[in-house]
Parts: sequence; C-alpha cells; structure tokens
Amino acid sequence: MEVSAGKVILNVGGIRYETYLSTLQAFPGTKLSSLTEPQANTKHDHDPSTQEFFFDRSGRLFGQVLNYYSTKQLHCPAGVCESAFEEELDFWGLTGTQLAPCCWRGSQEEVHDIGIVDEQDNDQGLLIQEERRSGCQYARWRAKLWDLFEKPHSSKRAMVRNVLDKCQTWLCDLPGEGGERVAPYLLHLELFFILCFTAEFFVRIMCCPDLKKFLKNPLNIADLLSLFPVYIELSLARPSQEPHPQESHPLVQWLGLCRIIYIVKLLKVLRLMETPLMLRVLPCMFKSILREILIFLLIFASEVLFFGTLCFYGELLSTNFKIGFHDIGQAFWWAVITLTTVGYGELVPVSVTGQVIAACTVLCGVLTIVVPVPIFLFRLLSITSPVFCRKRKKGFQIAPWHITEAFQESILLNIFRRDLILGWWGI
Repeated sequence: MEVSAGKVILNVGGIRYETYLSTLQAFPGTKLSSLTEPQANTKHDHDPSTQEFFFDRSGRLFGQVLNYYSTKQLHCPAGVCESAFEEELDFWGLTGTQLAPCCWRGSQEEVHDIGIVDEQDNDQGLLIQEERRSGCQYARWRAKLWDLFEKPHSSKRAMVRNVLDKCQTWLCDLPGEGGERVAPYLLHLELFFILCFTAEFFVRIMCCPDLKKFLKNPLNIADLLSLFPVYIELSLARPSQEPHPQESHPLVQWLGLCRIIYIVKLLKVLRLMETPLMLRVLPCMFKSILREILIFLLIFASEVLFFGTLCFYGELLSTNFKIGFHDIGQAFWWAVITLTTVGYGELVPVSVTGQVIAACTVLCGVLTIVVPVPIFLFRLLSITSPVFCRKRKKGFQIAPWHITEAFQESILLNIFRRDLILGWWGI
C-alpha cells in the first residue's frame, strides 16, 4: 500500500471520516500518525471487512482534530467545554498550547479567572487545610480552632463567637462624654477586651495553615497594629495623680490617633454574611480590564487639561471684567466636575465663549463615560457566565439564602445581557 497515495477511513463515534494517509503524517508522534505505520492494523481496532479504524470518541470534536491536520490551525468549537476539548486533544496526542490565538487566549483567561474566584471562595484566600487522618489530636484541635475563629458559617459556635467579637469591638469604640473623666470600670473593660483580642490573635496565628498569606491580609495587619497603642499607653502611664496618662505624654497623644484602626476591625462584620458571588467576580473583572481603565484615565486627564485650559483662557479673552475662575487650578477642578456630569455650580463660566466651551465639555464627558461601558459589560459576562454555571453544578445542599442568591445572580445576569443588547442597538 502506497502511503503517499493511499487513503484511510476512520469511524469515530459512529461518524465516518475519509482522508489521505499523507495528511495524518503532518504531526509525527501522535495517535493519528501511528495509523500510517505498517503494524497499524494490529495496534488499533481495525475492521478488515470495511477497512476502517474505529475509535469510541466524540465524532464532533474529532472533526476539529482532523481539520487541524489539514489546515495546521486548531480551533475550539463554540459551545464546547474547554476541559472536555483538552481531554480529547490529549487522547489524540495533541496539547492545548496548539490552539489558535483566537481560542487559546479566551480559554486561558477564563480558566485563570475561575481559579481566582475559587481562591476568593476560601476565607482570606488561605489554603484549605486537608483532613489529617493520622489521629493527631493537636492537628484536629488546630483545624477546629481555625474554623471557630475564621469561618463564621462553619458552626453555630463560630457564629456566636464572631458576634461576640464584634460586640467587643463596638464596646471598645464607644466614645466617652466630652470633658469628663472616663469611668474606671470602662478602662478596665477596655483592658479586658484588649487582652481577649491579643489572645485571639495569637491563637489564630498558631492555627493558621499558611502563615505568609495570613500576615499579608490587611485585616490581620490592622488587628496587630490596633493592639500597640493600648499597650504603649499602659507602659507610659504612671500611678500618680494624673488621671489621664494619655494627656501627659506627647507620644501617647499621637498613638491615640492609631485607634482609628479600630474602625477597620468593624469591617470584619461583613464576614458574618455570605459574600455574594458577584462581589467575588468583580475583582477579577477589574484585574482583566486594568489596561482599559488606565487608558480611560489617561484620556480623562487629557480632557481635563485641555478643556480646563481652554475655558480659563476663553474667560480671560472675554470683554467682561468678571471671570468665573481666579486661577487655572479652579478651571481644572471645574473641568473634572463638568466631564463627570456632576456640576456643583460653585464655579461656572460667565462669558459666552466659556459657556460654549462648557457645552462641548459636557458632551465630551458623556461620550467618554458611555463608550467604555460595553467593554466592561462584555468582560463581566465572559467571567460571570462560566462561574455561575460552575456554581449551579456544584451539588451542595441549597439553603434559603442560597436560593435567594442564585435567584439574584440570574436576574443580574439577565439584566446585563438585556442592557448590552439594547445599548448595542442604541435603544
């Protein structure tokens, strides 16, 4: 049999394909190229009566594989899962890196975005600690304590502990009455809560599965910094007649400003609520459109400089002695609030030339804001669609709040699609 002039019949999933043996030799070392070898009839499922090779694989996906041998361009079919297509390529001896740039880029970005969302599903982005079945008592207690302090939804005890923790934070933040001495029991109560916070922080460090990621978390850094002012005040306080040691030392007065960090601790109350999936997807979207955002800011800054300078000198060239801006800095501020269509009204051009320039500024501001919206919507849909589908297939036990969240997500997705279509057609 002449390899160069011969043909071969392939039956893949019930669909018959006929091609030249020379076409299968395009990529040596793959499964299809092995069909051109002399011992191919014994290595593969070959039917002598019909002279065809049979493979129990997807016939639809094989069409793209065979087309790759003919055109040297590999494309992923529309509506096909990337994971399933990569598995099919692996069976035929191909890799996903051979995908065409138009398909490879979208596939890799989607997998990367889904990976980021999955990491954010984990509390504080820490690695999930695997179950240790070795029977180590310390490891089991460490995992239980970590869930108690860092995962409010893991159990009722964790929820109660987190609620009490937030109440302690609020009590520490209660301001005293102006001009009056703070009651001693409030000081003792604050000291008790600070000691509780200190013990809790060290327990969380001991139970943390990944110390580096724990220390990189901004909320954990705020917890650590909020403890220093109180301990420094206690170390500088003296048992004398001075009722307010914080008023007797300049360092303590400056450290009092650090108590503002307690406000950051109040943000941890959000952990008592289940984070909606939309809030976990938004950081991925902003990261993917960072380049577009920078271009938008550059264009906006150029418009501020252009229209602010143009309107300022337009006011100066007017015949009126009264102008709307005293300096060019005010003109730049006016350009910012005008381009964003805010228009506080504190600064307005009074000459005809300045008013014409102001009308052009408003028009350019509206166009600058409207044009990037379809880009953001397209990117948001490309991220949310696979994430929502993946979440619905997870097979977890649906609770009432999960049903509400899934219903809200479907409504939001439909609204985005409707607005995108209407905006595209100018309706």
